[in-house]
This record gives sequence, structure tokens and C-alpha cells, in this order.
Amino acid sequence: MTTEGTVLPDVSVQGPRSRTAADRMRHTQATVKHSLTSVWSRPAVRSAAVDVAVLTIAVLDVALAPPSDAPPYSLYLSILGCAALLLRRWFPFAVLLLTIPGFMAGWAQVAAMVALGFLATRKQLHWQVWVGAWLVWMCRFVLWPLDKFAALSWQQHGLDVIYSTVVAGMPLAIGLLIGARHELATRLAELRASRDRERKLHAEMVRAEERTRLAREMHDVVSHNITLIAMQAGVLTAQTSANGSGSGSGNGSGSGAEAEAARSAHTIRELSTQTLEELRGLVGLLRSESADDDCSDSPSARVCQIPELVRECQVPVRLEFDTMPEFVPDQVSAAAYRTVQEALTNVRKHAPGADTQVTVHSDDTGLFVQIRNEPPARRPGDGPLPSGGYGLTGLAERARLLGGTLESSPTADGGFCVTARYPMSGMHT
Repeated sequence: MTTEGTVLPDVSVQGPRSRTAADRMRHTQATVKHSLTSVWSRPAVRSAAVDVAVLTIAVLDVALAPPSDAPPYSLYLSILGCAALLLRRWFPFAVLLLTIPGFMAGWAQVAAMVALGFLATRKQLHWQVWVGAWLVWMCRFVLWPLDKFAALSWQQHGLDVIYSTVVAGMPLAIGLLIGARHELATRLAELRASRDRERKLHAEMVRAEERTRLAREMHDVVSHNITLIAMQAGVLTAQTSANGSGSGSGNGSGSGAEAEAARSAHTIRELSTQTLEELRGLVGLLRSESADDDCSDSPSARVCQIPELVRECQVPVRLEFDTMPEFVPDQVSAAAYRTVQEALTNVRKHAPGADTQVTVHSDDTGLFVQIRNEPPARRPGDGPLPSGGYGLTGLAERARLLGGTLESSPTADGGFCVTARYPMSGMHT
């Protein structure tokens, strides 16, 4: 196969140097465009540019074609009217009055029109606007000096009526339109802000109702059941103690079993009492309208309580606990405690008897927590314990709200690992 007789399209091939030059050109253009946009977005720059443009047009209207027979005072009055435009933002009606002599006895027509338009923008339908429009109309209709005005024919007076209406009506209409637009934009912004406040209040009301409902359920159901557990554990402790004292020097193995049962009953009672106290605190927190969901927790949920938590967890744990800094934010301290608590609870549920390593240390950037357990040493004897399935999910969300991270995953040897890092700065908004 040959390429004879084949016409190839023109192909422009650029080398690396050409592409680099084109990239530099595009980068320069983008930089210049961004700089101009940022400069123009400043209100002071826009105001200064508008002032320069308005003053330039008004001065050109006076300077380009002055009448040859005009007296000197006409020029001075016209210049005064142009210079007064610089004060139109602060004294719009006074500036309009200063432009009237220059329009009547001189030829500062553009200055008077600009002053009238700005007055209409600021004042809308105020009486000053109508007075200003009438003055501008009269200045355009009446010819100075008055003897020249009296010498005009009725046809010329008719044309002057039309031109005067245009000269006074155009800036009046434009000013009213711009002012109405600004007022509408302000009302829309206020309406959006009002709707945002309404949505926020509605969300707060819904949340308050939900908190009240949860507090009622926790008080009526959970607290009641835990109280019954604590009472039954107390009765079991008393019965075990009575049986132990009554048996005296009976069977040694039986006494040992009764002692173990007494210790277990005592532990159940203590845990039930502690849980009941924490539930009471949570109920009070839920019923408090000013409580912050993300900043409050149980008083016992602190990072300094982790060693005690490990000792009482009934799990073979190796603890590496560094000395904590003097100040740890309450949110971070509570989150670290709850992370260890949830992970150890999961070990008891799903990997009973598994060796577990708990590591807690801190540095200048944050607090590091890791709980790693080996494969379970035995299967749960009494079947799986109930689980809500949202413990680690809630902890991950809590870490995210604090600006940290929480990761959980199985290990290669069949165990499980939970790793969390919380910043010392506390909650991120």
C-alpha cells in the first residue's frame, strides 16, 4: 500500500517549546483576569470608577462646545455643577440644587440629569424627587436670558416641551427603576434570611421534641429496667452472703462458687448503679434546651478513666497509656473514653477471651487511640449478646465532627482493630 496521490491535511506540529510558551501565555492571561476581577469586586474601586466616568462625561459636556457669547459666570456655574457631583452620595438633593444654576444660566445639562437620576435612585417617590424633576424640566424648557425665551415661536416652545420631558423623564425613570431593583434585592435577601431563621427554629423545635421523647423513653423504660437489675443483684448478693455464713465450714468448692457468685452479683450491682447514674445525667442533658449534643458527656467519660475501665472490663488487656497533657478538650477526652469502651464491649461480645492491646498516647497534634484484639479464644457460651449495630458508626461520626478520624477493620490473623485520632483543638464547626 502506498500513499501516492493521497492528499494529507495540513497538520500543525508544535514542539515542547511552543506548548510551553502557549501555557505561559494562558497562565498570564488567567492571572491578569483574576487580578482585574478581584480589584473590580471591591466596592471602593467600583465607586471611584463610576465617579471618574460621571465627572468626565459632565465635564466634556461643558467643555467641548461652549457658546461663544456666554458670559463668564455661566462657565463658573457649569463647572460648579459638575464638581458638585462628587458629593451626590452624601447630599443628593443639595447636589441637584447646585447643578440647577449651571443648567439654567450655563449648559451643564448632563450634570443635572445625573444628579436627578441619583436622587431618584436614593429617594424613590420622595417629594424631593418630584421637585428636582420639575426644576430640571424648567431649566431645559426656559431659555436664558429670558428675552431670548420670550422671542421663541410657539412651534419652538412645543419642541422644548418634548425635549424637556425627555431630559427630565429619562433620568427620573432610570433612577426609579434602579432604586426599585435595589429595594427588591434587599427585600429578597431579608426574605431568604427570614426563611433560614424559620427553618432553623423549626429544626430546633423538632430536635427538642425528639430529645424530650428520648428522655421520656429512657426514663420510663431503660432506667426502670436497670433499677430492677440493680435491686435483683443486691438481693442475690445478700442471699449469697447469708448462705455463705450459714454453711460455715461446709464444702470448700461450694463456698468458692458462692463467693464467685457474690462477687459477680456485686459487680452487676455496681455496674447497674453506675449505668443508672449516667442515664440520669443523659436524661437531664436531653431535657436541657441549651445543652450542646456534641460538647457534653457523662462526667465519668474522661480519658483519665481509661485505666480503670480496662481493669474492670474482664478482658485480658495489655494497656499502653502515656501521660496525658494538662489540658485535653472535654469532647476529645470523652470521645477517647467511649472509643475504648465500645471496642472492649465488642471484644466481650464477639471475641471472648481474646488477648487485647489498648494503646493511648498523645502528641502536639492530637490524641491517638488504638484497640487491637487477637482471634477469639472461645465461642460465646450463652449465645450472642444483643447489639444495636451502630456503636462504631456513631463513634466514626463523632470523630468526624471533632475533626478526627476513626477506622475499624478485621486484621489478617482474624482479629479486629479500631484506630482513632482526635485533634487537641476540639470540635470543628
